[in-house]
Amino acid sequence: MSLSARIHTSIAGIGRAAWDAHAAPTGNPFLGYDFLEACEASDSVHPREGWGPRHLTLEDGGDVLGVMPLYLKGHSQGEYVFDHSWADAFERAGGIYYPKLLSAVPFTPVTGPRLLAPTPVLKSALASAAVSLAEREGLSSLHINFPNDADQAVLVADGFLARQDRQFVWRNRDYETFDAFLNDLSSNHRKTIRRERREAHAGLDIRVLTGGDLTEAMWDAFFEFYMDTGSRKWGRPYLNRRFFSEIGTRMADRIALVMAFEAGLPIAGALNFIGAEALYGRQWGTVSPRPFLHFELCYYQAIELAISLGLDRVEAGAQGDHKLSRGYLPRTVHSAHYIAHPGLRRAVADYLDQEREAVSDNATVMIENFSPFRHNDKEP
Repeated sequence: MSLSARIHTSIAGIGRAAWDAHAAPTGNPFLGYDFLEACEASDSVHPREGWGPRHLTLEDGGDVLGVMPLYLKGHSQGEYVFDHSWADAFERAGGIYYPKLLSAVPFTPVTGPRLLAPTPVLKSALASAAVSLAEREGLSSLHINFPNDADQAVLVADGFLARQDRQFVWRNRDYETFDAFLNDLSSNHRKTIRRERREAHAGLDIRVLTGGDLTEAMWDAFFEFYMDTGSRKWGRPYLNRRFFSEIGTRMADRIALVMAFEAGLPIAGALNFIGAEALYGRQWGTVSPRPFLHFELCYYQAIELAISLGLDRVEAGAQGDHKLSRGYLPRTVHSAHYIAHPGLRRAVADYLDQEREAVSDNATVMIENFSPFRHNDKEP
């Protein structure tokens, strides 16, 4: 083979067929051409928003042997792996941290392959091409967020710094019903969840919408919920209204929008994406807060849907220790980091050594002391 790497400033420049030849087999809806192109087509991902596409293809002649989602970032927003303190320290010392390179799914803290190639050798070649781009452009760093275990192993072997965090995941143990799941929990947790569900449903009609039910009217309502939550939580929501129309057109059969109605009017919603093995919980919001409605729409409805679809798990996104008592156990997630400046690299490496130990200890304590299951289950 005679390998070469090419840089593309839009995923459309690569094309659906070439991209999905490597992304579709993962079964991860966020890695597919439709989701990533919807981010770009809606201008939610755009250089003026601090997201400049620099996607890589690894080629042999006219054959695309691998692809890598890659962005030139002018900030660290929308990443869910926080390096703001690194940037602050480096810039106080006279360095220039931004722009940087990032391999990730925009605004989406979901684990999956980032080096989309069939062999470790080709994965390593993609990583090397990304490092070369960072060095050629004089960038401070290259970050790969939420890679799966196989990609993380390749990156660490290639000299990237390893970082760990945790997320909360619900595992389907061949449950046939939601009650079967509850039977695995302690008595107190079963009673609490049943009470929360009764109170959340009071006076409301809760529906799961997918396919043709995802009308523009429903997206209008959900976008209002999203903007309200995003404005309070982040200050400036990342996704614009057009993005939701784009995914509704492109991915309707892979979306489950859980909506709560009162007197026929939508008052709250939670957006989920359906993968080959997992249900992925994403944004949620409401214009009429109710006790336990967040738990019902985001966690309990997701569990019921995963059971009905025969999915292996529900991945509920970043943060949220309250998920543990509702059956979502902590799981280790990864990121990998190439830091160009030797001094900054040493400082970050020392920090990550301490952070990894703290994250591991915290997850162990949470499971051993606060697991809701009758038998103290380990990491899912």
